[in-house]
Amino acid sequence: MKRILVACGTAIATSTVVAKKIEEVLGQKGHQVHVDQCKAAEAPSKADRFDLIVTTTPVSGVGDVPVIQTVSFLSGIGIDQDIEKIMEILELE
Repeated sequence: MKRILVACGTAIATSTVVAKKIEEVLGQKGHQVHVDQCKAAEAPSKADRFDLIVTTTPVSGVGDVPVIQTVSFLSGIGIDQDIEKIMEILELE
């Protein structure tokens, strides 16, 4: 199972919304993923356990783990494109 880390400033409301939306949309497409949340500052120490990081704020120091920085899951604008990117990075069909 692919693992996605969702990072935002405080890891409270924003990352919860983003994580639930990613799980929901990928689930509707038939893909089960494990999604965890953290503060952006925690991402570097957790990155090596994940296949992808989706963040609403800049993160660095995550090595080779791909990062998608977006607010589409909050604004509703561009979600389809970001889901396509996520599926492409995770090699989901």
